[in-house]
Amino acid sequence: QVQLVESGGGLVQTGGSLRLSCAASRSIVSFNRMGWYRQAPGKQRELVATLSSPGYTNYADSVKGRFTISRNNAKNTVYLQMNSLKPEDTAVYYCNAFNVFENKDYWGQGTQVTVSS
Repeated sequence: QVQLVESGGGLVQTGGSLRLSCAASRSIVSFNRMGWYRQAPGKQRELVATLSSPGYTNYADSVKGRFTISRNNAKNTVYLQMNSLKPEDTAVYYCNAFNVFENKDYWGQGTQVTVSS
């Protein structure tokens, strides 16, 4: 069973930055796509950013130009650099990994990001 462990969340003021990390229990090269999703209270989980082999990225319009997804294959870790944070970015952020051959999504437990105004 694959484990994804997120870290790096916390409380930050508007305009601040955070970097989230997602450490996988197996090689992230084995996943066709990895990404970050978020869920705010009372709202559905939504896509934030994805990174697909061989390196294509996709971002939600609301975070384009502010967030950057990246990976370190040697560390089996995916990152989400979040800059110019806004109160509307407040949510629980989840790491996701997808393998097309397994046809399965893996999820982390989530990390809370709170942006104060």
